[in-house]
Amino acid sequence: MRVGDELVIDGGMVRFEVIEKIGPDVKCLCTDPGLLLPRANLTFWREGKVVRERNAMLPTISAKDWLDIDFGITEGVDFIAVSFVKSAEVIHHLKSYIAARCRESDVALIAKIESIDSLKNLEEIIQASDGAMVARGDLGAQIPLEQVPLVQQKIVQVCRHLNKPVIVASQLLESMIEYPTPTRAEVADVSEAVRQRADALMLSGESAMGQFPDKALAVLRSVSVRIEKWWREEKSYEVMELNDAASSFPDCISEEICNCAAKMDNGTIANNLEVDAIFVYTKTGQMASLLSRCRPDCPIFAFTTTPSIRRRLNLQWGLIPFRLSFSDDMESNLNKTFSLLKARGMIKTGDLVIAVSDMLQSIQVMNVP
Repeated sequence: MRVGDELVIDGGMVRFEVIEKIGPDVKCLCTDPGLLLPRANLTFWREGKVVRERNAMLPTISAKDWLDIDFGITEGVDFIAVSFVKSAEVIHHLKSYIAARCRESDVALIAKIESIDSLKNLEEIIQASDGAMVARGDLGAQIPLEQVPLVQQKIVQVCRHLNKPVIVASQLLESMIEYPTPTRAEVADVSEAVRQRADALMLSGESAMGQFPDKALAVLRSVSVRIEKWWREEKSYEVMELNDAASSFPDCISEEICNCAAKMDNGTIANNLEVDAIFVYTKTGQMASLLSRCRPDCPIFAFTTTPSIRRRLNLQWGLIPFRLSFSDDMESNLNKTFSLLKARGMIKTGDLVIAVSDMLQSIQVMNVP
């Protein structure tokens, strides 16, 4: 530390200026007063840039984190979000630990992208993870504020190319911690995240310590649903050219099947089917994930035999997952799912449906009987 350096708490909640060094201590002047919370994130700035040398010495996973991870594994959580991931090595290490701790565990790891180190190794971190979170609060403390929107868009696009779910988090409806209605700027921010085709939006302080958690969630949902509906009605979105995500021949076949199903729905082929729903029968969840990646216009109903996979698929864009016992007869599986969804009012007789399966590597088009 040097005299004149700036100490920033939690992305700007409180700011101090170093005015004197006294042995191993520093004397600071509070330039922006605010609330100092436990386990606050500290960043040091010098001449408009983050001083990273000392921050890089901090461990990604603290002693308390390891206790929390053990607790999560014991309780059978579906996801663990890892803060301040600097490299893919951290994710590989934690996956090995979870596998050794409980061989039957199926915990997915979400990498929180919230530091300069994360951005430098972005693709390898996302590739190693089961998903990513754009943690804009801490990220905005380490890069210039005007870069945050572009970085958010880049992370969303990289995740989609690599077929990983992405969560946009932090300060979406920050004013609703204290007030019952959001600012119009916050509504625009939420709508932009939806337009970027993020898989999920996450509230933090609004629901953890806010005075109106139920209203904040209602606003987040209503804005998201309305923008999605408008987006489809206007057909104004650009179709992203996706890279091949498959690494094996069977996966390549699954990917091509999903791409064809999505193109049928989006009307990008000559016969423009105007499909009402896509059914996907999957044992691993991979085919459902590939369909979600294509962002078709209609709902995607995913059917799987494993409860943990069904829960994890909830995170991904457009998927409505169900647990279902499969038989070898595809006709029987279709009739079972038709009855299930008709009883719930999700489909009706005469609807046009595309059905794909990773067990038979097949694609079918049919009307609901």
